[in-house]
Parts: sequence; C-alpha cells; structure tokens
Amino acid sequence: MILARFGTHPVQICHEWNTTAHLVDYEGQPARRPMTREEIQAFLDHADAQVERAVRLGRKGALAAYRDATVFKVMYGWGSRCTETSRLDEVDFYRNPKAPELGRFGALHVRYGKRTRGSPPRRRTTLTVMPWAAEAVCYYVTNIRPRYPAAAGSAALWLTERGGRLKPREIEARFAEYRDALGLEEALVPHCLRHSHVTHQIEDGADPVFVQRQVGHVYPSTTALYTGVSGDFMNTMMRKVLDRALDGGG
Repeated sequence: MILARFGTHPVQICHEWNTTAHLVDYEGQPARRPMTREEIQAFLDHADAQVERAVRLGRKGALAAYRDATVFKVMYGWGSRCTETSRLDEVDFYRNPKAPELGRFGALHVRYGKRTRGSPPRRRTTLTVMPWAAEAVCYYVTNIRPRYPAAAGSAALWLTERGGRLKPREIEARFAEYRDALGLEEALVPHCLRHSHVTHQIEDGADPVFVQRQVGHVYPSTTALYTGVSGDFMNTMMRKVLDRALDGGG
C-alpha cells in the first residue's frame, strides 16, 4: 500500500556509523533493587556474627570471615562495585583535609571503575560519608590484614590465605551464602549494596549531583535508575510539601 501510494517504501536510516554508540552496559535491572535499611543491618550483623562464631569455635576461617564482613561494609559504605572492591589496594584509602576526624580513611581512590568500550577503567575519588565504615576498615587494616602471611609483600587490601587477591566471584559466593542464610530474595546480589548506598544517601538528603559523582555515574539518569526510595521517605516528602503549601496558603 505504501509503495503504491508514495512510490517508495520505508528504509532504515539509523545505522552504527551515524548514531551514538551505547558504550556502557545498562545496570538498572529490576532484580537489582536497593536493599532496605533493615535488610542491610541484618546482613551486616549476620556477617559479623560469622566472625564471632568462627573465633568461638576456633575455626580456621575467622580471618576470611572478618575480611568478607569488611568487604561488604566497604561496598555499602562507598557504593563500590564488586570488581572495583576486589581490586582495591591498601593505599587507595587516604586522608581528606576537610574531614580530619576520619584519619587516613577520609576518601577512597577507585582505580578500576567501570570502563566504556575502547577506554581504560575510569578512576574516581569517593569521599567517606559513613564514619562507621571508615572505623571498620581502619580496624581491619590495623588488626586483621597483618595476620595474613602474605600481607607484608602484597599491596592488595583483601588477601586470601594463599596470598592472592580476593576475586569478585568469591565475594559473590559469600554474599549468596549470607543472603540465603537470612532468607532474602535470590535476586539480590552484591551490586544491590551499591544501589542501597545511592538510595539511602538520597533519602538522607544528599544532593543527587554529589551522589552521582561519588559513584562515578556519567549521567544523572543512571543515578536515578539506581534510586528506589522507600514508601516512608515518599510519605515524609509529601507531608513536607503539603505543609509548605498549606502554610503558604494560610
């Protein structure tokens, strides 16, 4: 019908050579929802409990349990990805002169951020906004990491008993173990800790642009996809908006 009426037919006009390439994989999968504050607390409490249990029973895995508990605190506390976290070195934490109370853990230099196609890993500096997480890392670096036999000869922050660097798949396996023990959804993965960091910072009043730069998103829309604020937060914001409107109208 189109050919008879117009003497031609539709042709493709968008090709790889005349459109903008999609360089970054989409991370906003529905299953990767933010964990609630209650879920985060339960998860981290469970991770800490495994350390206490291993110590009490005299098990060999106490060091690894403490290491992994700290890994998850870093992923949530600084909003880092699994691969970024696994590749951290001890020297990647450093002082922030604007937050001297945090000591040498005032900022985190992420050297292996998510790359775009054809580009090297993106670097970023994430400022510390959760002091309790800085305290956890400080204790790990001071008291736990030196107990690994290879600690003196390795730059890696997270070591294995064989002296290697902790791998992302090992982080994922431990996360799944703790998640299943707590009866949480199987869809939850370590990346959800990053989503939780973004969401909870927004809920706590952090500027969205600040959060965007903290987690290394190029576009605000990506940060928005990460954010899944709770119903309580939405109702609180609604109440504030209504109160302002009513006061202004009065």
